[in-house]
Amino acid sequence: MTPPRTPLVLASASPARLQTLRNAGVEPVVIVSGVDESVLDGLPPLELALQLAELKCAAVAERDELPEGALVLGCDSVLDLDGEALGKPGHPEEAVRRWQAMRGRTGVLRTGHCLRDTATGRVAAATASTTVHFADVTDEEVAAYVATGEPLAVAGAFTVDGLGGAFVTGIEGDHHNVVGVSLPLVRDLAAELGHSWTDLWTRR
Repeated sequence: MTPPRTPLVLASASPARLQTLRNAGVEPVVIVSGVDESVLDGLPPLELALQLAELKCAAVAERDELPEGALVLGCDSVLDLDGEALGKPGHPEEAVRRWQAMRGRTGVLRTGHCLRDTATGRVAAATASTTVHFADVTDEEVAAYVATGEPLAVAGAFTVDGLGGAFVTGIEGDHHNVVGVSLPLVRDLAAELGHSWTDLWTRR
């Protein structure tokens, strides 16, 4: 396996983001930022997602172990429901409350993306937004889903690529963004910094 011409560092512990990039031909180096996401509590969803992505990207871009000439990608997702930013619920009671509010309704999954070129110091950042329609799930379905533990550690308390997929009746926009990283947006950000998306592919 020949390494890509432009190495990508993913500043995220999300297995879903990693798998999405791998499925698209990119094998990133994962370096978790360790950023305290609570420092920006209270911001509107769009601003929160973008600023958290910028913080994560900046934190990892300062590390010594980066590959030479790497692009560092920071991402963060929140569900925008009636203007409230819903991140990871953290505990079962909150996950149940979220689903009772979400079911039968529509939210917007907002994922901030920040890409830094460590060779030049240039940064490109933007937020992708995807509309998500939720099924009118029953109390029994909510309880069973929360009991699996899946919703506790994901933005908005749901996944579209896991057990929660049956509870999402439709999306409008980029499907990958709901998983956690918008591939078309990352391509655009890379181009803004003078890099081709195909230079990120791992050569086989």
